[in-house]
Amino acid sequence: MRLSADVRRVLDSRCIGHLATLQPDGSPKVEPVWLGREGDRVWIATDERTLKGRNMRRDPRVALSIVSPDDPYEQVLIRGRVVEIRPDRALEGLDKLSHKYLGRPFPRRDWPSRALYAIEADLARYYKSKLGEPRET
Repeated sequence: MRLSADVRRVLDSRCIGHLATLQPDGSPKVEPVWLGREGDRVWIATDERTLKGRNMRRDPRVALSIVSPDDPYEQVLIRGRVVEIRPDRALEGLDKLSHKYLGRPFPRRDWPSRALYAIEADLARYYKSKLGEPRET
């Protein structure tokens, strides 16, 4: 699916995403994650041995809830699936994300099974709530 300009803009900011994966029993697990983007794919990084990494390998269906760091009433909701898992042993992908969020390479270097997970959206919705704006009387 092609991501809208508003979705891309929020993803390219220093936003934090809340990634939902599915546990083996079908229950959801949600964790905050850094987000990157290449074209219309959203990328996250984690160690393959983490629970979210194992969940995504077993069941690629995921959801992301993202709030703009500049405006808490601006949000992006994505439902999709992991379409690629790319090993990142040299931490090149993680360092790219770390430069976005921290301005430097990722400080912890000992990750023997680090990987990047590419998410393709089946649904990507941008929404800006009017709740934060004053109401006319």
